[in-house]
Amino acid sequence: MMEPTGLTTATAWDLAELIRTKQVSPVDVVAHFLDRVQAFDGELNAFITVSGDEAMTEAHLAERAVLAGEPLGPMHGVPIGIKDMSATKGIRTTYGSLLQQNNVPDQDSIPVERIRAAGAIVVGKTNTPEFGWKATTENMLTGACHNPWDLARTPGGSSGGSAAAVAARLVPFAAGGDGGGSVRIPASFCGTYGIKPTGGRVPNAYSETGGWLVLDQNGPLTNTVRDAALLLSAMSGHDPRDPRSIPAPAPDFLAMVDEASVEGLRIGWSPAMDGVPVDEEVAALTEQAALAFEALGASVVEETPDVSTERTMELWGTIFLVDYAVALGPAIKAGFGSTLPPKLVEWISEAMAFPATRLAAALRDRELHRARFARFFERYDLLLTPTMATAAFSIDRHPSVIGGRAVDPLSGFTPFCFHANVAGLPAASVPCGFTSEGLPVGLQIVGAWGDEEAVLAASTAFEQARPWIGHRPPRST
Repeated sequence: MMEPTGLTTATAWDLAELIRTKQVSPVDVVAHFLDRVQAFDGELNAFITVSGDEAMTEAHLAERAVLAGEPLGPMHGVPIGIKDMSATKGIRTTYGSLLQQNNVPDQDSIPVERIRAAGAIVVGKTNTPEFGWKATTENMLTGACHNPWDLARTPGGSSGGSAAAVAARLVPFAAGGDGGGSVRIPASFCGTYGIKPTGGRVPNAYSETGGWLVLDQNGPLTNTVRDAALLLSAMSGHDPRDPRSIPAPAPDFLAMVDEASVEGLRIGWSPAMDGVPVDEEVAALTEQAALAFEALGASVVEETPDVSTERTMELWGTIFLVDYAVALGPAIKAGFGSTLPPKLVEWISEAMAFPATRLAAALRDRELHRARFARFFERYDLLLTPTMATAAFSIDRHPSVIGGRAVDPLSGFTPFCFHANVAGLPAASVPCGFTSEGLPVGLQIVGAWGDEEAVLAASTAFEQARPWIGHRPPRST
């Protein structure tokens, strides 16, 4: 049997191969990671619900399938964490909220359905703020999730539990969701890889509470780009249950990892978009990372798309809050507002009074935003920016000043991610270095609509040139 340390550090891809070739049993793999959750999640709080009994039952079935020589899925027997914003049949799905604390769905969401069909075994539901409402991970149900690099700091959000669990090796990989940066933000803060695919790439029927799915996509959080391509391949592809899903087969994401190259690509580098504040260390680390693509054969030119970050955040917020008003407004009117964070209730109450013209203007500006990015990508293959304006900060104290300038404590630390959601573009965060305090920093790689291949290829080329998997937080041993 493989040594426990070998299981801990193995990638999801490697674990699937070891299981497929009978070098390790899925029972041993699942038991090992459940033991790690038991040992370390008390201080991380990365999971809201752990489905240990169900996972072990599935692991035994997976073992029988291997021994019987049955056809195996590409992720057969590999444990996975699922953000608690995705419905899981038979496993409690709370959306991080007291309002849904006893909810046990009778069917899976489409992404979870596909993940299970590919053979992965759900070991639990990862922490998220109520209905994914903010960019850090605290809720009234289970409290705060902690960053494995420094327990006093946030892992980011809203997929903070997934990123923390992956960084600490409580699971080999995890699924998250990204409506305004919610995969890339925690990937940057926790030193993992995270990718938000093109809008419509991963189907998800609009039946779950919350979601603002016009902006949102499910995406992987992993320790390697190959693991992300593996999970993204399983989740992607048209589904008639989601009329927004792209009506075409998904590309071969794994092939893009195998053939990774940025030779000849035209890359735009925007260190601060339209002048937003950025921490000095983050600015220096991300600039070094961006310029590293020149050594890999790409041309890198400092240029920013003709967009307004302030207006993008405003229109994003309008769409985001109007959707919440539809999903959660009735509960607030019915007297259940005390089960939700006061700030969220305040925002939803305001949104319920928005004039229709405000939403119409936001939807109009969204199309203009998409057109501006389309023009940018006529001249460039990729856009690089910092993923975040700062490294992870204290759970109890959001930054009000970044780079010597005042910012909104609730959103000033994440000015870069919204653009890809509003335009529906694929975007990833790759680990690119550490601050003087030993905190990870991410570089954002944005591609043209539908071009996950370029994002994955660039991510892999960077990973090969500057590998990050050997850098592990203290809570990953």
